[in-house]
Amino acid sequence: MKKSTDADLAMSKSAVKISLDLLSNPLCEQDQDLLNMVTALDTAMKRMDAFNQEKVNQIQKTVIEPLKKFGSVFPSLNMAVKRREQALQDYRRLQAKVEKYEEKEKTGPVLAKLHQAREELRPVREDFEAKNRQLLEEMPRFYGSRLDYFQPSFESLIRAQVVYYSEMHKIFGDLTQQLDQPGHSDEQRERENEAKLSELRALSIVADD
Repeated sequence: MKKSTDADLAMSKSAVKISLDLLSNPLCEQDQDLLNMVTALDTAMKRMDAFNQEKVNQIQKTVIEPLKKFGSVFPSLNMAVKRREQALQDYRRLQAKVEKYEEKEKTGPVLAKLHQAREELRPVREDFEAKNRQLLEEMPRFYGSRLDYFQPSFESLIRAQVVYYSEMHKIFGDLTQQLDQPGHSDEQRERENEAKLSELRALSIVADD
């Protein structure tokens, strides 16, 4: 998502630069109509860039940062799972030791070793059961909280997009009205646009095809 917002910003910044470059072109000094159109375009591009920046700021604050915070929980959960796995291995190892002495003939030395093994097993078993119980309680809550956690972010993202594209529709609608010349047919506008494009193509800043 961050790459997408960076691309949006880069695009609007490029549009503003293009409009500024057009304003500084000598052709605008020679043609008042062209100057008016480029000025309107420049104003529209700056408005677009401002709203785009606001949209990116909102997405950063309400979507990207919460996603990072949520993602930071995973390392601690993974570590808890690893600690539980290690406790399980210790538990199994000492349980097998107890079972080995339980299967032997109950002599004095064996009973002493069996008692010692059981004493070693008890805290290890309690540690494993505590870690296992904690994960059994926390993991379902963690996964169950996903929707509640992300829903506000998704809603904010949708609202930001709606506001942005609504403003873009208004900006370019206003621009169209400013550039449109009453009384001109579509054919006349097309010829005029082609003439302006031909002038632009003749500029040294435009690469040849």
